[in-house]
Parts: sequence; C-alpha cells; structure tokens
Amino acid sequence: MTIFLHILLNNVLPMSIMIALGIVLQKAFSLDIKTLSKLNFYLFSPAIIFNLLYTTEISVSVIGKVMLFFVVFMLGQYILVEAVVRLRGYKPSMRSAMRNSVLFYNSANYGIPLNQLAFSGNKDTLAIQILIMMVQSLIPNTYGIYNVNAHKADLRMILKTIFSMPIIYVIPVAFFLRGFEVPIPDSIETPIGYLSQAFIGTALITLGVQLGSMEWRISRNQLTDVSLSGMLRLVAGPALAWLIVSLMGLDKLTAAALIVSSSVPTSLSSVLLAVEFDNEKEFASQSVFVSTLISILTVTVVIYLLHIQL
Repeated sequence: MTIFLHILLNNVLPMSIMIALGIVLQKAFSLDIKTLSKLNFYLFSPAIIFNLLYTTEISVSVIGKVMLFFVVFMLGQYILVEAVVRLRGYKPSMRSAMRNSVLFYNSANYGIPLNQLAFSGNKDTLAIQILIMMVQSLIPNTYGIYNVNAHKADLRMILKTIFSMPIIYVIPVAFFLRGFEVPIPDSIETPIGYLSQAFIGTALITLGVQLGSMEWRISRNQLTDVSLSGMLRLVAGPALAWLIVSLMGLDKLTAAALIVSSSVPTSLSSVLLAVEFDNEKEFASQSVFVSTLISILTVTVVIYLLHIQL
C-alpha cells in the first residue's frame, strides 16, 4: 500500500494538479479552448516532437522494437473496438467516434509527463515514449481525419486537410537533419527550446481547460458507450500491451515503458476531430473526461503492478 500511495502521490498527482488548475482557470475565466488548441497543435507539439527526435539518442534496434510493438498493439486494439461497434450496431458517425476514442490515446500531454515521473527522467524510456508520441501524433492527423470524414466527404478534401497538418512535415525534417548531422543555428534552436519547454505545462493546462468546458455528466443513453470506451482504453489497452511485450520477449525496462505508454486515457485529438468535423461531439467529450478521471486510479494500478514485477 505504501508503494501504491507513493506512485499515486509522486507520479499521478502532479499531473492531476496541473489538469485541475486548467479546470479552475476555465471555470473562472472561460478561456478560448480553440486558441489554446492551436497553440499546442501548431507550436508546442511540433516543437517538442522536432526537438526530441533531433536531440534524443534512439538506436535502430529500439525503433524496430517499438514500431513492431505499436503495429501489433494498434491492430489488436482495432480488432477489439471493431468487434464492439459491430456488436452494438452503431451508425457510421458513432463507429468512427468509438474507434477514435480507443485508438487515439494521450501519448503526448499525458504520456510524456507520466513517463518522466514514472521512470525518473530515464532517457531510454523517454526515447520509447517519443517514438510512441510520434506515431500517435501522425495517426489522428491522417487516419483520424479520414475516419471521421469518410462517410460524408470526398477523398480530395480529406487529403487536402491531412496535408495541411504541420506534424506531417516536422517528423521527416527532424530525422533528415539528425541523420545528416545538420547543425541548427542558435537563433532557431533557442526558440525551439523555449517552445518545447512550454509544451508539458501548457498541454496539461489545455487538457484541464477542455475538461472544464465539458458538461460533467454522462447522458443516460450514452452511459454504456462511454463505459465501453473507457474499458477498452484503460483496461484492455495495458492488458493487451502486457501480452504483446511478453510474447516479444522484450527486456523489462522497454516492456514497462511500452505498457505505461498504452495505459493513458483517450487523447484530446478525438475531441478536436469531433468538434472540427461535427462528429459525435458529446460522446467524444464524455469519453475524454471519463477516461482522464478514471485513469488517476488505473494508471496508478498499472505502475504499481509493474513496480512489483521489476
């Protein structure tokens, strides 16, 4: 119990406090969530992804292991959620919303701080989380956009929207500059550093503001749907990850980092996509709110179980 409380107080509570501050600010001042989202989307998130990919030592071996895990994990999650949406007989818009709520998880503004706290700033586990964040940043901006628009928009407009996303270009540029050892001038490196350092705090505050702007109740007709989404994301997610890393025979630290990365709640991107493209906004917001709230307990349990194993 002492270890459990230590993890709760030192790994999860700091993030919860930042999120709570965002909620308080939203309730007090009614902040513009779209402005905050654009700052995160167009400045802070691309900056930290570029900075981390450019500066963090990531071996080819680690990249291969993480990418293999991610492909198998996402395929497993997709099979699970697809079984649910078909058994429930959802309409197309709800199918895409449920998929997004499970497949898109908060690997950036929840996952990065969690990784830093859970593994005491370990550079190896941070590199793993960076790779997960990279692909999780790409998927909502490609497949996610297609998923919410496929039933109501033509392919040309969908592709136009996808190729307007900054993250599409940041990742290959970072790998190119790092691969060819191209130095970045101080006049550019300094502002990138400032923006990167602002990411974690701003992202957690933004998450709080988003939660503070939501209606804090679950409509009765969506209670089952939101519950299913939370179970698939917070329980089935880390359980599936645990199974995959066991079958892959990964070392304990790599396995732990991947399991923790899979235990985080639904990403805000699912809400942003729902709002931007008018696709089941109420369900998307409720899923993020409930999964973020419940994750305070479930993430603590996952880290506790891993602590016992390690």
